Amino acid sequence: MSISKRLLGLAFAAADLLLEIDPGGRIVFALGCSPITGAAADALVGQSLFDRVGKVSAGAIQAVLSDLAPGARSMAIEVLFLAEEGKVRRATSRLFVMPDLAPNVSVSVTWEGPAYPLHDPEARPALTPAAFLDRARSVLTTPGASQDLAVAFVDVLGLEAAQGLGEAGERLRGRVEAALQAASIDGASAAKLSPERFTLLRNRATKTDLEGEMRELGLSEGLDLGLRSSEVLLDPATDPLHTLRALRFALEGCLKTGILEEPERTFTATLARTLKEASAFRTMVRERNFELNYQPIVDLKSGAIHHFEALSRFSGTRGPAETIHMAEELALIDAFDVAVAEKALERLRRPDGASFTFAVNVSGASLADDRYVGALLRMTAGNPRDRQRLIVEVTESAALADVDAASRRLGALRAAGIRVCIDDFGAGSACYDYLRGLSVDTVKIDGRFVDGLEKDPKARTLITHLVDLCASLKVDTIAERIETRPAADILRDLRVDYGQGWLFGRPESEPRIETPAVKPARRVGAVVGWS
Repeated sequence: MSISKRLLGLAFAAADLLLEIDPGGRIVFALGCSPITGAAADALVGQSLFDRVGKVSAGAIQAVLSDLAPGARSMAIEVLFLAEEGKVRRATSRLFVMPDLAPNVSVSVTWEGPAYPLHDPEARPALTPAAFLDRARSVLTTPGASQDLAVAFVDVLGLEAAQGLGEAGERLRGRVEAALQAASIDGASAAKLSPERFTLLRNRATKTDLEGEMRELGLSEGLDLGLRSSEVLLDPATDPLHTLRALRFALEGCLKTGILEEPERTFTATLARTLKEASAFRTMVRERNFELNYQPIVDLKSGAIHHFEALSRFSGTRGPAETIHMAEELALIDAFDVAVAEKALERLRRPDGASFTFAVNVSGASLADDRYVGALLRMTAGNPRDRQRLIVEVTESAALADVDAASRRLGALRAAGIRVCIDDFGAGSACYDYLRGLSVDTVKIDGRFVDGLEKDPKARTLITHLVDLCASLKVDTIAERIETRPAADILRDLRVDYGQGWLFGRPESEPRIETPAVKPARRVGAVVGWS
């Protein structure tokens, strides 16, 4: 045996694979264990070593070759070899030049673990938190959803350092996100919360060595990545909407702090609180244990009270807006909207309410089906005159999922004599879609347009254009949050029809016909809602 073969054998004794490359990097000899499971090493002969490793690894090998002296052995370098399709294998390699083989170079390879998937970062990037919640809603509400579903919170420790690696860091970040997506229940249910924190829905029955994958991915780009994770098993008996609300609160905590400790405990605590609050809200609605306070709305031209808006008041410290938002999230709002309408009609039918016109607010969520409209028409069927004294104000606190369907339902109310108003116009991005798609009688201009009106010419211009638009559509306008006489005068001059605000009166337990700012009205009405 020649000395070169003895040296090759000696090198191979400490390695899993021995390669010999020519000056151009082409493999001319291969002996040992191939990176591809079940493949023979000599299948590598004729290929370029630089084509068999990742770009970062190829650069590291090139750097070593440029400084490698005859008879010298390089320091160990980390190399990522391409294995079977879609996988890579990490290795430690040394390069050396044997005198009788020069100018060829020998490469020893020691494998540092099995092949693992090299995920395509372009195919499955991590979701945004909002998209993740949408995805979670779809997964949790799909009939036949997994009974072994969990939400995992994963911190990839050290990943933030990748931001300083340029292109290599971006590549690593994309592969980490893709690996987490691949570990999620359907390959599309992982989200990024911060540079190092992620969350995903996963099936607990599926075993994935995420910690090993993160370590291998980090080493491929020269970083030491660790993993810290926790998870909560989702009880299939729990209402999916309650689970989603708890998940949203946990995610918001992660986003606010970036370092929320034990998010799984936040999730569990929030879920328990949500179940308790939902039960209390159902009881409150069933027992009608809430109050309506009334705030006057006046005709800006005559100063006469036109109607009252009734604002919901609940016992406890939670504000009305937060309570309503919770009810919308948990699909409890439709029952509450019906309860408000029923309470308003009771007040309307009292002897002293004979001259009032009442309006009740309705969440966009309550217009997702026919139940609310059907209930309101049934409640007024015995006295059609009630319908002529009702206005329904559609709020944008919960967006209308199907504007056309909502328009048909509101059209049924208008056909019965009940007027329709768009509440808080301008507060959300869909307001003009509502004005275009819904058949309405009135638009209530959001108070943010009125705040500072006296010193803000832009606000005046916006209101002018809105009033012109509504006038062309034969739609009346109401401005809210009016607190000063100059603001009221400006809005009147801009041809806004009605005004609401502390200038004309604060909410009270009973509608007050006389207001601090105007004389008793000849025409009296009342609006009742929860906004």
